[in-house]
Amino acid sequence: MKRFLLAICISIICAGAAKADKYTIKREALPESAREMLNEHFPKAKVSMIKVDRHLLKKTDYDVKLTNGTKIEFSNAGKWTSVDCGKKEVPSAIVPRAIRNYVSKNYADATIVKIKKKTTAYELTLSGGHLLTFSLLGTFKSEVLPD
Repeated sequence: MKRFLLAICISIICAGAAKADKYTIKREALPESAREMLNEHFPKAKVSMIKVDRHLLKKTDYDVKLTNGTKIEFSNAGKWTSVDCGKKEVPSAIVPRAIRNYVSKNYADATIVKIKKKTTAYELTLSGGHLLTFSLLGTFKSEVLPD
């Protein structure tokens, strides 16, 4: 009986958490720093969708899709955590200088099309399909070649 009640409680909590996600196209749903980042780096792009993602145990995060196909994820504080421009180049001002320099020196023909900032590293995808990992200070760590 206790297991049954526990299962019901978990189901109710999960169902409530699923309803917490919200979709909108209003930039006002984003934190101020996220709006500033969009205005600075994607001034002409229009928002096609914003998913306000409320997690059960974590804070809220925001998934933004622009009409040009770019997908950006923001943390609760409005800091970007991932920028995926598809086949287009990520704005260079987003990429730390040391990483930009390394990529331009070692992959002259490639552009950065995706960047993800994790707690311990940056992960980049280049236009040629290479996956690169850098420390938060911009030191090269590893490379995965395209298939």
